[in-house]
Amino acid sequence: MCGIFCLLSLSPAESPHDQRLHQNLRRRGPDSAQDLTVSHAGPFSRCLFSAHVLHMRGPLTRQPVRDAGGNVLLWNGEVFAGVPVAPDENDTAVVARRLSACDAPAELVSALARVRGPWAFVYYQRARRCLWFGRDFFGRRSLLWRFDAEAEALTLTSVAGDACGAGPWLEVPAAGVYRIDLEAGRVAGTGGGVTLEVYPWATAAAGGGLPSPENVPSNCVATMNPWGLVLAPPVSPLNTAVPEEVEDGVLRSPPASRVAAEDLEAALASRERTGEVDRLIAVLSEAVQRRVLSLPSDVGDESPPPPPNEDHASVAVLFSGGIDSMILAALADRHVPAHQPIDLLNVAFKLQEKRRQQPAKKAKNKKDGEDQNKPAATAAASETPSPFDVPDRLTGRAGLRELRALNPARRWNFVEVNVTEEELREARRERVRHLVQPLDTVLDDSIGCAMWFAARGEGVVTRAAGDQTPFASLAKVLLTGIGADEQLAGYSRHRVRFKTSGHQGLVQELAMELGRISSRNLGRDDRIIADHGKEARFPYLDEDVVDYLNSLPVWRKADLSLPRGVGEKLLLRQAARALGLGSSALLPKRAMQFGSRIAKMENGRERASDRCNRLLSA
Repeated sequence: MCGIFCLLSLSPAESPHDQRLHQNLRRRGPDSAQDLTVSHAGPFSRCLFSAHVLHMRGPLTRQPVRDAGGNVLLWNGEVFAGVPVAPDENDTAVVARRLSACDAPAELVSALARVRGPWAFVYYQRARRCLWFGRDFFGRRSLLWRFDAEAEALTLTSVAGDACGAGPWLEVPAAGVYRIDLEAGRVAGTGGGVTLEVYPWATAAAGGGLPSPENVPSNCVATMNPWGLVLAPPVSPLNTAVPEEVEDGVLRSPPASRVAAEDLEAALASRERTGEVDRLIAVLSEAVQRRVLSLPSDVGDESPPPPPNEDHASVAVLFSGGIDSMILAALADRHVPAHQPIDLLNVAFKLQEKRRQQPAKKAKNKKDGEDQNKPAATAAASETPSPFDVPDRLTGRAGLRELRALNPARRWNFVEVNVTEEELREARRERVRHLVQPLDTVLDDSIGCAMWFAARGEGVVTRAAGDQTPFASLAKVLLTGIGADEQLAGYSRHRVRFKTSGHQGLVQELAMELGRISSRNLGRDDRIIADHGKEARFPYLDEDVVDYLNSLPVWRKADLSLPRGVGEKLLLRQAARALGLGSSALLPKRAMQFGSRIAKMENGRERASDRCNRLLSA
């Protein structure tokens, strides 16, 4: 993983150096930094390539990678499947060799489509005098762009710099890959801009293939590539089948899925044994295995040393104690060597004293049984002695007890990341507001801040004697549960859509969720987590996992006629029970901003979609 940067200049004049942008790139890749300039005779004067590498596997491969033919690669990604990478190889070097062997656009597009794993890249193909760039199918790695009309330059970068400057930053749409013909010259009528040839994923091509104009930098024009080439998508289309759900004008669910909300074991026993649970566990387990074993090795003199002692892990989980993170931790336990610890990073924002002293409110007008199946550990924070005993802290501790029961021999480092209001303000001002760009909503602020502190992993752990010890997680790999809710109907809006439009509406909502995850979540999360020189890995978005879930009809994945804590993500809850997990399998969805209580530290009247002034004036 790394921070990549490319400045494509139409003018021989030097562009001003953005110190903030350079600092942000350096934090992403602390193990190696290097610049390379390629001069070009023609309309485009030069390309400046810069890479900051976080070494993750095989021998350290410095970037930019330049081959004997003069081709240049910037690669921010991981190859988990699709292309063979030996244990003693670095995937950047493997990808560079494969791209070097390509000549025609069809060959290069085919080579990229075979890669399974997250990636963003920039590739200068010298023989063809062109520049390629793009993101993977789900957009799991950040790539931003903007065109500076005054400097006559197009910038591509993993992360933005100062909010001010020439034109707004935009996320490169994860709709395919893009190519710039460096011999083509300027685009007429665009103020000297750039023509972008689009090579869309086949699924995007069905809808036209081109990104919407508002997602393309000013003075640039996106056009379909002249050969009509598309990339083969890595997953099968979403199963859109729906049951016969209307009877006498009343919506109904498949009878086989109706079970008592209070008895998940009955759900496992009553549903037809078609193997979905075992198959989901199998593909998820393999996805986790790929991500916890692709770690820095001892190959080469420049490889980083192993963790300094047995307290420090190589793998951490962003951990709330909810079902998504519990399953990731349980599966990581299968594959991380037994002598190594696993860090569980649990973030909490300090509750204000006046709010903690309020008596617990009685539940009124609760919909969908949202208080059912809630474990005793989630009692109101006002009844607990610590200002950091927020809901996610309490469920996290309960989840820790379940994991210790599953494997008492494992050292589980439950890292309590405690954040005060003063620390929050400083981090937002100095780091988060720059990283969240170009997103700017209240939701982006809340999740971005919470995730930044959690990923940093600085807090305390409680040892066997009950003593709390300061602790900083050194794990470079962070497993996160994003993708589970989007595929298994975990959000409250899915329940609303199901109530109003039945299974057909729910299918449409799930298709939209996965289609927008790159712009709504993943680019932001990558920028936030990588700021600590760590890498986010998303097992629920592994291509094999998504492909399997896409193959299932919606009623095999969720039954939203059942109450919260059971009906949503029902298949995943059954998998949790099969893995031996307990009450965590019945926890309803709780968003990070509410579970960590960061939302309580700000204006309660704000809506998640409102533009966040704190990101502008912090």
